[in-house]
Amino acid sequence: MEVIKKKYIVDENQNKIAVQIDIEDFKKIEEILEDYALGQLIGENNPVETLNLQEAKKLYKK
Repeated sequence: MEVIKKKYIVDENQNKIAVQIDIEDFKKIEEILEDYALGQLIGENNPVETLNLQEAKKLYKK
C-alpha cells in the first residue's frame, strides 16, 4: 500500500479542519472507489439482471 502524502489545514486553535493531497493520489482514490461501487452494484443485482463486462462498462461510462 502506498503512503498518501498529505498536508493538514488547521484553524486558529490548531484543530485539523481539512486535508490536502496531491491530485494524482486523489485520482487513484477516486478510481478505486468508483470501481468498488460498480462491483457492489453488479453484485447486488438479481442473477437474471446481472450485466456482462461489456454492458457494465457501457453503463459505467454514463
